[in-house]
Amino acid sequence: MQLQPKLNLRVSQKQVLTPGLMQMVSVLALNKLELKEMINAEIIENPVLEEIEESTSSLDEMDGREGDRELSAEQKAAESERTEKDPFDEIDFGSYFQDYLDPGFRVAGSNFEESDAPSFEHFLSQPSTLTDYLVWQLGSMTLTAAERAAADVIVGNLDDNGYLVSSETELDALAGLPRDVVSAALAAVQALDPVGVAARDLRECMTLQLHAMAREVEAAMVRVVQAERSSVQVLRARREMLRLACAVVERHLPLLQKRDVRELARLLGRSTEDVLAAIKIIRTLDPRPGQRYNQPDTRLIEPDVAFVKRGDVFVVVMNEEDLPALRLNAGYRRMLRQADTQREVKEYVKERYRSAIQLLRNIEQRKNTIVRTCDAIVRRQQDFLERGVDALRPMMIKEVAEEIGVHPSTVSRAVANKYVHTPQGVYELRFFFAEGVNGPEGGDLPLPLLKKKVRKLIEEEDPRKPWTDDALAVELQRQGIQVTRRTVAKYREDMNIASTHQRRRRD
Repeated sequence: MQLQPKLNLRVSQKQVLTPGLMQMVSVLALNKLELKEMINAEIIENPVLEEIEESTSSLDEMDGREGDRELSAEQKAAESERTEKDPFDEIDFGSYFQDYLDPGFRVAGSNFEESDAPSFEHFLSQPSTLTDYLVWQLGSMTLTAAERAAADVIVGNLDDNGYLVSSETELDALAGLPRDVVSAALAAVQALDPVGVAARDLRECMTLQLHAMAREVEAAMVRVVQAERSSVQVLRARREMLRLACAVVERHLPLLQKRDVRELARLLGRSTEDVLAAIKIIRTLDPRPGQRYNQPDTRLIEPDVAFVKRGDVFVVVMNEEDLPALRLNAGYRRMLRQADTQREVKEYVKERYRSAIQLLRNIEQRKNTIVRTCDAIVRRQQDFLERGVDALRPMMIKEVAEEIGVHPSTVSRAVANKYVHTPQGVYELRFFFAEGVNGPEGGDLPLPLLKKKVRKLIEEEDPRKPWTDDALAVELQRQGIQVTRRTVAKYREDMNIASTHQRRRRD
C-alpha cells in the first residue's frame, strides 16, 4: 500500500495572549516597588524611553517641537508621495507625544500629598542575617587560625533557627582539624550573641541560656556589697530558681512540654509553687534564637494606594511617589523623518516606539484598574474605615469584579501583593476580601472576626480546663455564629494555637 501526502484544513478557536496583553497582565500584578524596578529595566533596554526629573528644563522639549517644525518641504513631499502604507504611521502620535513627550508622563493628581503619605514606621526593612552578625562578633575575638577556620565552618552549618545541623564527626571532616580545636571553636560560637546559638537541640539551647543567666546572677552577687543583704537574698533566690529551671530542662523536658506540674514537683522533690516559678523563667527563653536575624521573606513594604478622608468622604489616592516620570525621546522621532536614515535603523526605532507606547498604556491601565477596584472597596468598607476591624464586612472578589465590569482574575491581580494605607493602619488589599459565616441577627461575619473571637476565647480560658474545639463551637453558636467543630479546629490551626491537650496545665 502506497502512502500519499494529503492536506487537511481544520477550523478551531483558541485563546492566544499577545505580547502586549501578556505584559499588561504582568504589570497589573506588580506592586509599586516591583513596578519601579521593571520601569528602570525598561529604560535601560529601550533607548526610546527616557526618565526626566520634575525640575528638568523644558529646553529639550522645545527643541524637539522645533525640530519637528523644521522638516523641509522636500522631505514632507517625499513622504507624501510614498504609495506603500506603513502600519506604523497609523499610530496616533499626536496624542501620545502630547502626553508622553512634552512634560513627562505622570497623571495629574496621582501623587501623595505630604499629609497623606504614611509614616516610615509602617515600613519594614531588610535586617542583617545571623551569619553576618556572628562573623562580625568572631572578628573581635582572640582565636587561633585553626579555631577561626573551625568557627567559620560551624557558623556555616547553622539553620535559620540558629541550631547546629552537623554532628561533631561531620564538623571534624568538614574542618579537617582535631576534635579539641573544633570543640574550642564550638564553645566560642556558643558564647556569642544571641545566647543559645549553635545548640544541637532544644534542650541544649535552653540550657545555654539558663547558664548565661546564672553567670549574670553570680557576677551581680560579687558586685553587691555586704551591707546590701536584702539584695543578696533576692539574688540567691534567683540563682536557686535558675538551678531548678536547669534541672527541669535537662532531665524532664517531655513533662515540661505536657505542662504536668504535679509530676515535675514529685520527681524534683519541690513544691508546685517552686516548679511554677521555674517554668515562668523557662518561658522567657528563646527556643529559636536565630529567627530574630533570619526573618523569612522580609521585604520592604510601601503602600501602593491610600484611602484618605476628604471632608465627609473617603477617596482613593495612588502612591506614585518615586516612580520614574517617563517620556518618549524626540530625537528618535526626527530620525524616522530623515530620508538618509537606513531602513534597518528605522525598523528598529519603530519597534522600540511600539514597545514603549505599549508599556505606557499598560502602566496607565494598571492604575485605572487599581483605582476602580479600590473605589469599590471603599464603598463597601466605610464602617471599617471609620471604626476599625470589628466593623469589617464580608466581601468577595467576584462581587467587586461584577461591579467594575472585569474578570475576577483581573481583580485578583490588581490586589495581589499590594498594600493600602488607611486610617486604621496599613493592610494588604487582599485583607478586605473574606468569606462570611452566618453571624448574629442573620448577618454575615467575616472570617477574620471569627478567628479573632476564637483567639479571644482561648486567651481568656482557664488553663486547667481549656476549651475543646467542640466547646468553642457550642459557645460561638450560643452567640449566634453558626460554625462546626471542624471549622473551629481549622481556624485554630491556621492561627498556630495548640490543641486542648497541649494547652492544659496540670498543677
